[in-house]
Amino acid sequence: MNKSFIKINPADNVVVCLRPFKQGETIKLDGQNVEVRQDTPAGHKLLLTTVSAGTNIIKYGYPIGHAQIDMEAGTWVNENNLKTNLSGTLTYEYHPVKETFKSVADERTFMGYRRANGEVGVRNEIWIVPTVGCVNGIAERLASALTTETGCKGIDAVHAWHHNYGCSQLSGDHENTRKVLRDIVLHPNAGGVLVVGLGCENNQPDDFMAFLGDYDHERVQLMVTQKVDGDEMEAGMTILRQLYARASKDERVACPLSDLRVGLKCGGSDGFSGITANPLVGEFSDFLVARGGTSILTEVPEMFGAETILMNRCADEGLFEQTVHLINDFKEYFLSHGEPVGENPSPGNKAGGISTLEDKALGCTQKCGRAPVSGVLEYGDRLSVKGLNLLSAPGNDLVAATALASAGCQIVLFTTGRGTPFGTFIPTMKISTNSDLFARKSNWIDFNAGELVDGTPMEELLSKFVDKVIAVASGERTRNEENGYREISIFKNGVTL
Repeated sequence: MNKSFIKINPADNVVVCLRPFKQGETIKLDGQNVEVRQDTPAGHKLLLTTVSAGTNIIKYGYPIGHAQIDMEAGTWVNENNLKTNLSGTLTYEYHPVKETFKSVADERTFMGYRRANGEVGVRNEIWIVPTVGCVNGIAERLASALTTETGCKGIDAVHAWHHNYGCSQLSGDHENTRKVLRDIVLHPNAGGVLVVGLGCENNQPDDFMAFLGDYDHERVQLMVTQKVDGDEMEAGMTILRQLYARASKDERVACPLSDLRVGLKCGGSDGFSGITANPLVGEFSDFLVARGGTSILTEVPEMFGAETILMNRCADEGLFEQTVHLINDFKEYFLSHGEPVGENPSPGNKAGGISTLEDKALGCTQKCGRAPVSGVLEYGDRLSVKGLNLLSAPGNDLVAATALASAGCQIVLFTTGRGTPFGTFIPTMKISTNSDLFARKSNWIDFNAGELVDGTPMEELLSKFVDKVIAVASGERTRNEENGYREISIFKNGVTL
């Protein structure tokens, strides 16, 4: 790899700067000398050929928008002279790409918790889940009290997952809340769960418990605070002590990689995201799927502009049609609120070198590698098939990460070029796109994919990354866990009463 710039695809008419370029410097590529017209930051794009207004700018081998003005070779291409090609919903045709994707035998294992229903957790925690935001305070007090009393000896942690919903919601929003809370209660990373209800909320506690379906009644208990005579704290602690006594006896056992389920997420992306961290995570996704494991890609609005790549990787026409709906339904959501479908990227993305939503999407979707799409999930759905799945959720970091965890992922692999400290209710492993971020924010970042532009071969770095993910799945704490940065966010679209 050239140490100064990279041309990602032979069809591209831009290169990405791997270091800052000064006006007057020369890019030498394929016998061509291009003079840089403006000072250009690292991660940003330089034009290789002179183009007229309306000409498509090509990166990753695909258009990322069109030139708004005539531009000379050597021009810094950014959000001020590049405009998205996206607008409205589209009609798609299925042109399946049949790449050879073989299963791989692998005896490596991780140390997880095998639950009674056969699912595997990578943590053994006690969770308090409110049915409604009105009892958030009680849930938080219970979590704090159990932590103080037990010191979490024999378990990994105690958490209360506070949220603002469970009442005063209608139709879709109410069901989204119920589904996500159900998914949290049933998640295998919890060795014991206390559901705390109020009693008068729309999300009625008894109905919610029935909504859980066939669940482990020893692992999951309910307390309705309006029905408790006297101190609900003591009543709650009595139940939690029972859950703790049981969960603290659980032990890690060797589990095959086919039991591992990871969510694929990016946030605070930059111009290196599609060159380092996202391709690395994509290689890991392929590695895992080939061994019978599962990965999930979400952030549907950040698929716009790259969606046909995913559609044509669908294993059959039925999955293709589901993916078309996944894309167009989210576009209709934007349009119904009077918003353009290309209203992205964020200010931080632009500062890092991402100029249009297509630019972002073509880098974002690299997180799912080359495996065929085996499943498509609606928001709040739980995993039912192994392999690569697509999940309906917005791009917002916490909402999307929560949705990935709710679907059944035990870990979220989160790539970032700008850095972010947050985590959702499962380990949220941060992978930096550049070595500078890794050095500056070692308290946030778990792994440095920037080594790829520093000269480490992909195969070598992937091997290190596999070892790191297996270590996290076996109990090594991520930075967000060490910092105590853990929360949930539920997608809301409708009326609040």
